[in-house]
Amino acid sequence: MASYSRAPGFISLAASAALFAAPAFAGDAQKGAVIAKRWCASCHVVSSDQTTAVADAPSFLDIAKRRPDKKQIGNFLIDPHPPMPDMHLSRREIDDITSYIRSLDPSPQPPEQKDKDDALPKNG
Repeated sequence: MASYSRAPGFISLAASAALFAAPAFAGDAQKGAVIAKRWCASCHVVSSDQTTAVADAPSFLDIAKRRPDKKQIGNFLIDPHPPMPDMHLSRREIDDITSYIRSLDPSPQPPEQKDKDDALPKNG
């Protein structure tokens, strides 16, 4: 019986560890477009069919051209700066929006950077 009483704690501990060890989400640009139209279009031009936005807010196309690195865009969305509000986006939503923004840039995309740990040989 004692093993059953420890099982829930072990399962939650294992689940928590798995969440922290999980790789970053590979964003979905289509989902990012939906999120952007819902949350960002009141200030930014997020698509070519949008006709109005706040004059001081850069368009998503402009952001894509100025910030070619997905990490830069993601980091900005994680810790937004005024006047942009903190919308408490999830990591998945940030990855989706970032993928959408990057999909708007007509210039060639830089290759994805691997983490330094991925480049190191593994002893096995």
